[in-house]
Amino acid sequence: MRSLKLAAGLVLIFTLGAGAAPVTESKESWGYVNVRDGAHMFWWLYYANNPTKNFTQLPLVMWLQGGPGGSSCGFGNFEEIGPLDRDLKPRNTTWVQSASVLFVDNPVGTGYSYTSGSDAFAKDLATVASDMMGLLKQFFQSNPEFQSVPFYIFSESYGGKMAAAIALSLNEAVQTGSIKCNFAGVALGDSWISPLDSVLTWGPYLYSTSLLDDRGLAEVTDAAKRVQEAVERQEFDTATELWSRAENAVEQNTNGVNFYNILTKGPDEGKGNYAAQNGYLASLYQRHVKPLHRQTLDQLMNGEIRKKLKIIPDSVTWGGQSAEVFSSMSGDFMKPVIDIVDQLLAAKVNVTVYNGQLDLIVDTMGQEVWVKKLKWAGLASFSKMKWTPLYVSADQSDTAAFYKSYENFTFYWILKAGHMIPSDQGDMALKMLRMVMKLE
Repeated sequence: MRSLKLAAGLVLIFTLGAGAAPVTESKESWGYVNVRDGAHMFWWLYYANNPTKNFTQLPLVMWLQGGPGGSSCGFGNFEEIGPLDRDLKPRNTTWVQSASVLFVDNPVGTGYSYTSGSDAFAKDLATVASDMMGLLKQFFQSNPEFQSVPFYIFSESYGGKMAAAIALSLNEAVQTGSIKCNFAGVALGDSWISPLDSVLTWGPYLYSTSLLDDRGLAEVTDAAKRVQEAVERQEFDTATELWSRAENAVEQNTNGVNFYNILTKGPDEGKGNYAAQNGYLASLYQRHVKPLHRQTLDQLMNGEIRKKLKIIPDSVTWGGQSAEVFSSMSGDFMKPVIDIVDQLLAAKVNVTVYNGQLDLIVDTMGQEVWVKKLKWAGLASFSKMKWTPLYVSADQSDTAAFYKSYENFTFYWILKAGHMIPSDQGDMALKMLRMVMKLE
């Protein structure tokens, strides 16, 4: 294994137009790791930029995007938690002020990551986790200054499903000494941990928010039950197709509700003739991955950012293989990983679950259902606890979230947020980050 690593440098001072102020400088590094033959994974690190603390005095966070096929280095970076937004203007709620942040384009083929052949795409979580172990082993060997700082994995959507498996593999690797790092915990944000529990609660959630009538509820419930039957038969490819049909039933009965925030208009991709002409996987991709590659972000990543990085191969286009990443994982989509969360808790790994109130695709009702299925010994005590309200700051009176914490498990209910919590409620997301990392 070798790492094509670029030496740490300073943020490029982007020209934002006549009279625009330069962006604050911040130390960065990036590179590729060949995790398998023909499988090249890209990472991008921002060192913590804090006025009072050196980066070695603050934790390191790895951010994993969903999809699968959504780019952490693109969407998570420029749309959610990185130091600059997609217009290359400073973000006030960037996580880099509280931690060093490592973005990784995974699975291989996502974002700037790429494969040299179609047989190199990951097809299951085991491969995803194994690939990430290869990257993290190389990263911590090449950056020994991060070996002792607390290391957290934060995630979103399908990234949470991958994060659970990666966290379990990492914990084992740390215990055996094959990877040297101070693994401190994993945070699962609006995560596809139990797909069926999400699908089965879509109807009740939409009905309770006046987005379905009785007839619509019946149709969505019937579609969800068909998914359930396929999952119970262990026919996961069929379940994935039926999941797409259940989403169609939701859209048809809600006038096209946005799966990522029920109070905002959803993207047009994935609707109408495209789905009918190209099949259910194409429809799912257009609905759940394509919006992460919106035109303005695509132009940025394949334009100015590509020029800045200098190491992206000429044959690689940012997001050019994302559809193959998505389709290669199709047999994995509807498989639950509740058992992996149980294993993490039993191993005393700190596990945080956080979810947006307005999310539909991974609605909070569904998250609460699978949490109640945990075999974790502390579940009964956790369930009896009252939640605690949270405010963004001491001078704010509006409740921004609720949370409960018992032993090594914590749950955050984030209000007025959809699927992409840092985009919708950046201040609260930053506060949650600091709480998880015990910085406040």
